Amino acid sequence: MDTLIRGNSTDGAIRVFSAITTDTVNEARRIHNTSATASAALGRLLTAAAIMGVQLKGDDDSVTLQINGDGAIGMMVAVTDSRAHVRGYVENPYADLPVNPKGKLDVGGVVGKGFLSVIRDLNMKEPYIGRTPLISGEIAEDITYYYAKSEQVPTALALGVLVDTDLSIKAAGGYMIQLMPEADDQTAERLTEQIGVLPSVTDMINDGMSAEDIAFAVTSGFDMLLENNAAHPTYECKCSRERMERALISIGRDEIKSIIDEQGEAEMGCRFCDKKYIFNKEELNDLYMKAKG
Repeated sequence: MDTLIRGNSTDGAIRVFSAITTDTVNEARRIHNTSATASAALGRLLTAAAIMGVQLKGDDDSVTLQINGDGAIGMMVAVTDSRAHVRGYVENPYADLPVNPKGKLDVGGVVGKGFLSVIRDLNMKEPYIGRTPLISGEIAEDITYYYAKSEQVPTALALGVLVDTDLSIKAAGGYMIQLMPEADDQTAERLTEQIGVLPSVTDMINDGMSAEDIAFAVTSGFDMLLENNAAHPTYECKCSRERMERALISIGRDEIKSIIDEQGEAEMGCRFCDKKYIFNKEELNDLYMKAKG
């Protein structure tokens, strides 16, 4: 079972989040049949979304991460709620490139240059939308930059996805450290040094470290208290036939009538889970009667 934990230093200077998302990312890979590089890209984005999601207050709040790059993978989307239940997709799940000069999957290459948008829906009149340019396409660096520029919160974020030879996900997860107003320059320097000597996220997970182990490793030397209410990230799509019906009704009578006359039925697909919904002529006529002119 995937796990996401959070904690704070006893002096209130540090906030830490640590997640293992191997099963969640593997489910996304299965649904979308992604290439190795696309799996790594989407897996990183889903993990980041899960970490950001548990910071929400309301049960119905949500965060959407959207990356619009000019690379082969196209647009990427990840959505989460406050329980770290995530869903997402990439525009081109088969996008792939040779490994980069470091011998790693070239996520930055398939993402390219563009923008990251963070959309927080807190059930107010309008969602909060922050937008920053991509600085590398490697996702962790781009989200770190977003926090610095849009929210003025010093943040260190590490994300990793290890893809096995059969394209299944061998390890996935990440951690986030944020400095609170109580933090001083010495705290920041100590954390930077500590992070610099750590193995990669996937190495730590592959070696059997738990989310708690990773959190304590990242903050070694600080007095930390971890919360005992761990979240369990899960890939969960919220689509339903009723939602698709509402979407069809929203297009209006004229459009529904055109579909009836020209096609006789409608097929609607969910981008998050690839499920298909078929509406026959009789069902479309019922929706036509419910729609506004």
